[in-house]
Amino acid sequence: MPDEKNGPLVTLLNDVVKLRAEVAASGGALYRTWRERIDRPAFAASALNFAHYLELRHFDLRGLQRRLMTLGLSSLGRSEGRVLASLDAIAWALSRLADMEAGRPPSESRFFRGERKLRANTMEFFGPQQDSRNGRIMVTLGSEAADDPEYIADLAQQGADVLRINCGHDDEAVWAHMIANARLAATIRPLRVLMEIAGPKVRMKDVYSPPGKPRLKIGDILLLCREIDPTLADYPYQSTVTPARALERLKVGDIVSIDDGKMRGPIFAQTERGFAVNFTEGRAKGVKLKPDRGLNFPAVDLNLDPLTDKDRNDLAFAVRHADLIGFSFVQNADQVAGLQRELAALRADWQSIGMMIKIETPAAVSNLPEIIVQAAGRQPLAVMIARGDLAAEIGFERVAEMQEEILWLCEAAQVPSIWATQVLDGLIHEGLPSRSEMTDAAMAVQAECVMLNKGPHLKAGLAALDRLLRRMGENYVKKTPTLRALGSWPMRP
Repeated sequence: MPDEKNGPLVTLLNDVVKLRAEVAASGGALYRTWRERIDRPAFAASALNFAHYLELRHFDLRGLQRRLMTLGLSSLGRSEGRVLASLDAIAWALSRLADMEAGRPPSESRFFRGERKLRANTMEFFGPQQDSRNGRIMVTLGSEAADDPEYIADLAQQGADVLRINCGHDDEAVWAHMIANARLAATIRPLRVLMEIAGPKVRMKDVYSPPGKPRLKIGDILLLCREIDPTLADYPYQSTVTPARALERLKVGDIVSIDDGKMRGPIFAQTERGFAVNFTEGRAKGVKLKPDRGLNFPAVDLNLDPLTDKDRNDLAFAVRHADLIGFSFVQNADQVAGLQRELAALRADWQSIGMMIKIETPAAVSNLPEIIVQAAGRQPLAVMIARGDLAAEIGFERVAEMQEEILWLCEAAQVPSIWATQVLDGLIHEGLPSRSEMTDAAMAVQAECVMLNKGPHLKAGLAALDRLLRRMGENYVKKTPTLRALGSWPMRP
């Protein structure tokens, strides 16, 4: 029996036991609402842990964490993959400290089951890991990859694991050559091919700017319209939009962002021609007005079907030739179910195809748990944190915070995550990285895969990232420092 001096320990133990009971009960109830969508038995235990984690994070645990830390116990800061096992281990340790009946602690096998499941799911989706490097690397192919078999062979040699084809560019003939070259490179290293369906990305279509002034800068006015009219003196900068029906959902006061937030400002007037935007913030040098620039409308529900007619045609090609399908601009679980119905109509074994979900809008963030369950419940899944569109939608200041939270949720669901957008961008495009880019790329070891965009120095970027992941992988497992022996400072005599 515990004596009076153990009263604080008993109180703390009771708090942990109560928390465990509430998390188990509410998490179990949430899991039961998901059960009918889970066809893959291997995901069932992961989904239950995911439900427990979501319920655990409904509590503010900061006070409890500090009380546990003073006793040298886990603060629950690394419980994503093992929620109940972590609480059980803490309760067991507190019971022993308080001289109470303690039973047995969780076995090592049970405690690290989530880590094993995440590794297995990562292997299933991305293929075998490189020697002495845990993180995978995905590279985006440019058109040159179709013309030169040696180009993709070099990517394999430098450490690529997955080749990404953006279906918003090129055509089936080019894609077929890219994929054929990828299969030839399999003698060096098997490469997974991911074809990313373009989705309803809103872009500039036809543009007009004053002669000799192609750059849109802070203070300039842009008219988003259905038809260009150079005679409109009040609107020297104009752009039509594709898909055109995106304009139907806009109103005065809505924010417009160009090219992942490089220019940003509010709609201040609606005319019979369209919507006038005053750009109040952005790059000092502005952006060049040209077709195909991306447009974002933060907080505006454009009500666009995530699968266009073009996407459906591209999907028919992708299921015949690709290993993985990327799904852009997903908003909710119903849209995931819609894509799964399309896949089922195209291929009998569609559940063997990996699906990559891009998280790039506030709606996708809000609906992420249901999206994960709908997708991973029926086929292999990875989640891409698409930081470009996400930053334009939720604001640059919140991207780092949201990135971390998405990583936590993915780990709790034991689903691999992909760290994407502008990784080593300066190196890939200009030949020299910035210091902050190197730090960003190094911390990408927290994800299971890192994506590089195409550019003239892609191979140099790939080689640098390969080296970074190998070194950083010795220092971190997810967000946990591994405390290897430091070699930069001599030991004391």
